Amino acid sequence: MIDKFTDWLRDSAKVLHENAAYLTELDSAIGDADHGANMDRGFAAVVAVLDETSFTSVDELLKKAGMTLVSKVGGASGPLYGTFFLRFGTALAGVELTPASIGEGLHAGVGGILARGKAELGDKTMYDAWAPALDAYDAAVAGGGDLGAALTAAAEAAAKGRDGTVPLEARKGRASYLGERSIGHQDPGATSTTLLLESAARTLA
Repeated sequence: MIDKFTDWLRDSAKVLHENAAYLTELDSAIGDADHGANMDRGFAAVVAVLDETSFTSVDELLKKAGMTLVSKVGGASGPLYGTFFLRFGTALAGVELTPASIGEGLHAGVGGILARGKAELGDKTMYDAWAPALDAYDAAVAGGGDLGAALTAAAEAAAKGRDGTVPLEARKGRASYLGERSIGHQDPGATSTTLLLESAARTLA
């Protein structure tokens, strides 16, 4: 399983690199115009760590990825995604990796995002993608779905949540300074969240 999680991080880095300009374009409309560059730089640093280090457990791998993102990425995205991976990894320490336990890890990771960002549903943040993704993942697992089915459902729900940020007025972060002018723009954090979950559905299944 550690190989699959390594593949996820590498694939995420590739996808974020390919979409860096797009994410920054989204962020230039309502933020600091650095989300794509920050995510690209952070995940490139994660890949560099993967190239240099051998890991013996998934939790160790994810925690190291989280610490790397916190230390290498500026803006809000580094601490938020870094905390996600740190909490995700911590939740998986010493447990059998099943769709249910991985779901609990995802909940723990998103709990870390909420603890740091204090966002609520409808604030036009990455949580607007994460919240429906977690619900869809849980529903798939409860229905007997395997990890691939659960992650695919999560990614599809995240994409709907991402699209749903367009008509929202931002209530958190730099975008909230724009007030009504933030309406009509897709949230970059919800977009990068969706990219990560789509990558997970491809690689972890």
